[in-house]
Amino acid sequence: MSTLNRLDGTFEIPDELPVIALRDLVYFPYMVLPLLIGRRPSVAALEEAEAGRGLALLVGQRDPAVQDPGREDLYRAGTVIRIVQVSHLADGTARVVMEGLGRARVLEYIPSGAGFRASVELLTEWEYEPDPPPDPTLDARVREVTKLFGRYARLSEKIPDALPAAISEIGDRIRLSHLIAGHLLISSGEKQELLETTEIGACFEILLAILVREVEVLQIQQKLDEQTSFRMEGDFGAPSPERGHGFGERREAGRSDPDWAELEVTIAETPLPEEAQNRVNREFERLRRMNPVAPEASVIRTYLDWILALPWETETRDSLDVERAARVLEEEHYGLEEVKERILDHIAVLSLVGRLQGPILCLAGPPGVGKTSLGRSIARCLDRKFVRVSLGGVRDEAEIRGHRRTYVGALPGRVIQGMRKSGSRNPVFLLDEVDKLARDFHGDPGAALLEVLDPEQNRTFTDHYLELEFDLSNVLFITTANTLGEIPGPLRDRMEVIRLPGYLDTEKRVIAVQFLWPKQVGRHGLAGHAPEISDEAVQTIVTEYTREAGVRELERRLSRVARKLARRASAGDAELPRRVETGELRELLGPPVHLPPSREEGADRSGIACGLAWTAAGGEVLEVEVAVVPGSGKIQLTGTLGEVMKESAFAAVTYARSRARWLGLQEQFHREVDIHIHIPEGATPKDGPSAGITIAVALISALTETPTRADLAMTGEITLRGRVLVVGGIKEKAVAALRGGIRRMLLPAQNAVDLERLPDEVRAGVEMVPVETMDQVLREALASRRATARRQEGLAPSPGGLQVT
Repeated sequence: MSTLNRLDGTFEIPDELPVIALRDLVYFPYMVLPLLIGRRPSVAALEEAEAGRGLALLVGQRDPAVQDPGREDLYRAGTVIRIVQVSHLADGTARVVMEGLGRARVLEYIPSGAGFRASVELLTEWEYEPDPPPDPTLDARVREVTKLFGRYARLSEKIPDALPAAISEIGDRIRLSHLIAGHLLISSGEKQELLETTEIGACFEILLAILVREVEVLQIQQKLDEQTSFRMEGDFGAPSPERGHGFGERREAGRSDPDWAELEVTIAETPLPEEAQNRVNREFERLRRMNPVAPEASVIRTYLDWILALPWETETRDSLDVERAARVLEEEHYGLEEVKERILDHIAVLSLVGRLQGPILCLAGPPGVGKTSLGRSIARCLDRKFVRVSLGGVRDEAEIRGHRRTYVGALPGRVIQGMRKSGSRNPVFLLDEVDKLARDFHGDPGAALLEVLDPEQNRTFTDHYLELEFDLSNVLFITTANTLGEIPGPLRDRMEVIRLPGYLDTEKRVIAVQFLWPKQVGRHGLAGHAPEISDEAVQTIVTEYTREAGVRELERRLSRVARKLARRASAGDAELPRRVETGELRELLGPPVHLPPSREEGADRSGIACGLAWTAAGGEVLEVEVAVVPGSGKIQLTGTLGEVMKESAFAAVTYARSRARWLGLQEQFHREVDIHIHIPEGATPKDGPSAGITIAVALISALTETPTRADLAMTGEITLRGRVLVVGGIKEKAVAALRGGIRRMLLPAQNAVDLERLPDEVRAGVEMVPVETMDQVLREALASRRATARRQEGLAPSPGGLQVT
């Protein structure tokens, strides 16, 4: 075992290595290149290296024409390589990416299976220079070689343009010599001489002589090419301006590389903007000068494929028939009248102006109400392509704007990927779960979406991978979200929010019968039996087996019913019901999951108040419980409350203290009791500015032992002076109140304008009472109004041991 020292690390090299013979090629250290290996001895040596430490010895043949070289046909010096990646092809050959580690001298060739192994000795005379001694002559020679290689690369068409700049930055002259020698287009004999040179000064002297000769030859060749071109133009005329110097001229001249012929035809036939066309031409010229198996060639080819696959000029023709669009929406969605009206308005205006740029539509609502399927329906209304991209959990800005091509495995962002998938420049583009965007050290994807969704900017959207402007102004962007609070303010400002509050029980029943049940019957192979389900059974499933704003859980329950019926049908059950009734649900679905709410009037309602909350899953009815026990003035809050709700609780306590005389309490009552405020379902996080008056009512009810009304719920924020402030989500809360059996609802007076947007069924089933102050709230919420009036006059005795002042 020998040790190979390099500036970038130390490698342990075995004394014997499998030998891979190369024809007309000399491999140098520090180079990383792919090779195709197909001869049987070489493939056997490769497999042996893979099974071992991944190391092998590359040795050149003296005569490239020899098909099966023996020991006398191989040079006695080669390069130790490390295998980086191997891809075995269908024809038996292998594509290997390898890295040259160092030079080695062959002491003896040893037959091994189908090939050879070699006993080696490392050539380390000048492989390692941790602190090279000063040598002005050598330094001058190194600079001259570097300069001449730059001229050589500019004159040669087969050297990558970026290579001279990269080599000029290398400070290690050993690595510099190997890389320059490896990229010179000279005979394998001269390269072998450079590989076997054991003194660094002599190596640069040989390189200098070779570069002087090659540069002179290339300069002469360039002059001859110019003279030949001038004579051809004089004999046949100047090239036509229509053809210019593009790909058509090269095909006629017969100079097209057959490896890229198909790509060349695709470029000529694809309509591109001027900027994209120029970029494609430049990149294709670089590609033609490269070896097809070079790593950079595959990067450029992938880049060109992306540009050519994008719909730069292709678009679909819009269907602007408003009546047809209305029929499509009615066929696929029940209810959601506000959303349908907004979509039809958009189509109507589009039919008049031909092109409409405006705010981005944002469909906001709880899960399962049909936000994503609405986007698909809009695409069908307009006869446009539909693309959906989920943004949930996206935390890297590059997911939106793409990765720069300098990164390995770089790709465009999701926007450009979606445009390629659609094949049209004017699809309906749904950005799903926009409120689930994350942000970390990778960047802010929400900020990257600003350019995508801003009508004034997206016509020049630039992806980091393409580095070209792509016009997104014809795209109809639609976003979906469960909550608006998680969307960044600047991004939300570019959206027109359309709320989907959730479905009423009557709407769920119609959706189940008309849409969900027929789909489950077909999906579970019951179409031949055509079982029906009664309205009463659906209503029971809605009320006793689901509790949601959408219909996702309802569909799962119906799917379970269909599975049970399908099991009976597969067993040949002759008694398969033609109609599913309520009495069979317990057998099909098990016992009910949700019992109907029971809120009875009585003294046990003291210290309990019903509040209305808005969550990502829709509106909810929450009961707030307050217990007052002897103590020293402590306030305890439980129920997984957020910061905003905790502030509401403290504000309610302060309000009660400030109104102690009006309530018939001692002014210092809080010093003698402990107050525990609890909101059940503690495992569910709760936050928001909607529970202030609910906590205050429950607290005052507990302090005065006055029961609250069981059929009443409320929402609103409280101030220290008892004013009731406006809140959001009235529509969702009203729907939840109706679903929860509430018959009377208190809401801030400033929210009275929201009542016009409520469905008729909600307004008919729930009495809405606007309130402005806590005095009004207490008169409506406490069951004993007479006791409240007496307390206002300070006449009633204070229960719970507290004395009236």
